[in-house]
Amino acid sequence: MKRPALFAVSVMALVGLSACGSTTSQASPSASAGPIKAAWIYVGPTTDGGWTTAHDKGRKYVEQQLGSKVQTTFKENVPEGPQVSQVIEDLVRDGNKIIFATSFGFQDAMDAAAKAHPNVFFEQATGYKMEPNLAEYFGAAEDADYLTGMALGAASKKGKIGFVAPFPIPEVIREINAVALGAQATHPGATVQVVWTNTWFDPTKEKQAAQSLLSAGVDAIGQGQDSPATGDAAKAVGIPWSGYDSDQTQYAPDIWQTATVYNWGPYYTKRVQAAIDGTWKSGSYYGNLADGFVDIAPFGKSVSADAQAAINAKKQALISGSFYEFAGPLKDQSGAVKVPSGSKLQLTDILTMDWFVQGVIGNPKGA
Repeated sequence: MKRPALFAVSVMALVGLSACGSTTSQASPSASAGPIKAAWIYVGPTTDGGWTTAHDKGRKYVEQQLGSKVQTTFKENVPEGPQVSQVIEDLVRDGNKIIFATSFGFQDAMDAAAKAHPNVFFEQATGYKMEPNLAEYFGAAEDADYLTGMALGAASKKGKIGFVAPFPIPEVIREINAVALGAQATHPGATVQVVWTNTWFDPTKEKQAAQSLLSAGVDAIGQGQDSPATGDAAKAVGIPWSGYDSDQTQYAPDIWQTATVYNWGPYYTKRVQAAIDGTWKSGSYYGNLADGFVDIAPFGKSVSADAQAAINAKKQALISGSFYEFAGPLKDQSGAVKVPSGSKLQLTDILTMDWFVQGVIGNPKGA
């Protein structure tokens, strides 16, 4: 999920985004002939069990699908910020013709590199800047987050749910809001208590944050972090747990509920193939449940049949468009109406979301 603590997005920069597919801008430079070299830049280790693991599965999928037409490589544990510039330059020097960066904090360096290397294709996850050879991609995780929240609400006896969150930025805020609304659908009056870690991947901090929530009395817990450390804390006390980014059933099968997951492989394969064919174009892609870019992980064995049926029915409603989690009436923590009845938030609204819905306990500013 890599988004930085500072997330300044103008509405104009987001106009090209679509919740149901992709849009294109200017044509990209011509692709080189022969096997293409493709590279991925990861903010964490490929063994994190979450975000980076999922992206690396996508890279391996590209290898499986394209075979000898592609050579892939990756750089892991790359810090966000100016340090990534040298990594990008090294990858370009090594002959990589398409480079995927999987953390928002890489965006500025990717944008600068795209301007400096017009014959290389650049792809930035969870960003908003575009160039003729720089595209952006992400997906409607909030829909799967709502379904995950339904599982947590059904699993909670007291309606007190905890959530271990990384940074107070729009993506994480809308994730928490969607989880809360989903939990309230299966457990009316449920609350979601948030603890901020201010890190994407630090298993020790994540586990400590989870333990603080468990000590505060939550009886189900979710997360927006990159590792399954929250599950380790929940497993120790037998509390239901939902993960994030990947199917993490193996870490705590007895308490596992489900998770928001991403299917990066098909998108990566399509984009690499386009680079090979010389048909690659810049644009903003926002995948969803309907196209399979986002989904929920398989249910754990403790999720009841009734809960599974309710979640699956709501999933179909989200796919068909007959239901949308951010439709009014919606109130914020203070009880003020943020979305009146008959209205719904648009994509530009949720991409800049900075408020919590009623029932979330915590500060959306992260304090």
